Amino acid sequence: MRPTDLAREHGLSTQAVRNYEESGFLPPAERTPSGYRVYTEVHATALRTFLALIPAFGHATAGQIMNAIHAGSLDDVLTAIDRGHEQLLRDRSTLDSVSRAVQDLTDFEPVLEPRTIGELARRLGVTPATLRAWEEAGILVPSREPTGYRLFRAEDVRDAELAHLLRRGGYPLARIALVVDQIRTAGGTDTLGTALTDWRRRLTARGLAMLAASARLNEYLTTHRR
Repeated sequence: MRPTDLAREHGLSTQAVRNYEESGFLPPAERTPSGYRVYTEVHATALRTFLALIPAFGHATAGQIMNAIHAGSLDDVLTAIDRGHEQLLRDRSTLDSVSRAVQDLTDFEPVLEPRTIGELARRLGVTPATLRAWEEAGILVPSREPTGYRLFRAEDVRDAELAHLLRRGGYPLARIALVVDQIRTAGGTDTLGTALTDWRRRLTARGLAMLAASARLNEYLTTHRR
């Protein structure tokens, strides 16, 4: 096979195929006496495997896996795959926790009057120091009276309720701040629900890509060993 034969199957340029070989994503090609590369079905299988790994694990990890195969380090191959599945599981767990927390927010009593830090602390069953720590982390942004006292309005109470739920789930303040900022930017939990649905769709797509990549990877490992 010529570089154009491999490139044409995937809509790539011949230079991209050469670059993949130089990066170790494909095994080294034999050369003709005039210096032209000669690829085989092994190279074609390697390219299909690498391209299948990208949507499953990302470009960098896909390259690491192919390099590990060609270096004969099966343990490194399996470790990279395990880490990818571990990350996907963590992402699913986070998504489920945030989805439950957002759903629980709809059951809370609306708060119309501003609350003081002491009133909000009693509502949540936490200390005022905890709320001040959440404010420092960017989770809460209460308004201030001329005297300097904090006032927590309805949206602040919503953010505090969500933070309280996620803290009970063991999530760090930095991650909670990101979630709360998404809700604040969206203007409420309804829009975030759409974002969570899209997030779940993308996680499902990644999981299916991992299955497809595993089949390709098994095929290539068998071919490479043989």
